[in-house]
Amino acid sequence: MSVRVVVADDHAVVREGLRALLGAVEGYTIVGTAATGREAVRAAVTLRPDVLVLDINMPDGSGIEAARKVTREAPGVAVLMLTMFDDDDSVFAAMRAGALGYVLKGADPEDIIRAISGVAAGNAVFGPGIAQRAIAYLSGPRPPDTPFESLTPREREVLDLIAAGLGNTAIAARLRVSPNTVANHISSVFAKLQVASRAEAIIKARDAGLGH
Repeated sequence: MSVRVVVADDHAVVREGLRALLGAVEGYTIVGTAATGREAVRAAVTLRPDVLVLDINMPDGSGIEAARKVTREAPGVAVLMLTMFDDDDSVFAAMRAGALGYVLKGADPEDIIRAISGVAAGNAVFGPGIAQRAIAYLSGPRPPDTPFESLTPREREVLDLIAAGLGNTAIAARLRVSPNTVANHISSVFAKLQVASRAEAIIKARDAGLGH
C-alpha cells in the first residue's frame, strides 16, 4: 500500500524535488502540494494524506501554526517538518504543535524518505543533531506556552521592545548590538508573523501581552 504524501513548501524547487524523489521510489505517492500555510491545512483536511511534509517558514501562516491546525482538524495526518531552521525554539515549537518528525533540508534523500516512512508508521523521527535535543525535551518537564513560538528568544525580545514603542536605535542600544543586527531580527520577525509593517507587528505583539 502506497504512503500518500502532501508536500508544503513555499519554494517550487523543493516541492518538485520531493515529487521527483518520491516518484522514483516505490510505495510513495504525492497526492497534493501547497505553497502557503493555509493551503497546507486545506490539503491535509481535504486530501487526508498519510504524511504532510511541511516547512516552517511559510507565507499566509507559519508552518508551526499550520501543524497545530492540522493536528487538531486532521489528527490522522502525520506531520513531518522539513526545514532549514535548526534552533531549539523551532524544534520544540514544532513538537508542541504536534509534529512527529523534524528533519533539516540538508539531509540525505535516503534520510528524508526514511523519515516520511517513519512518521507514516506513527514513529517520532528526528534528523542527526536534532535527536538528542528532542530526547532531552521529551524527558524533561513541559515548558510553559509562550506567544509566537516560531520566534527565537532574541527575536521575541526585539518584538517586545518594538511593542513597547522603541525604535531600532534604542533597541540596538538596549541589547548592545548594531542597528543592522536589529534590522535583521525585525525582518525575520515580520516574516514569521506574516506582517508587512511595524504597526501590524505591534498590534499582534500587544494582543499577546508583549510590550507592557
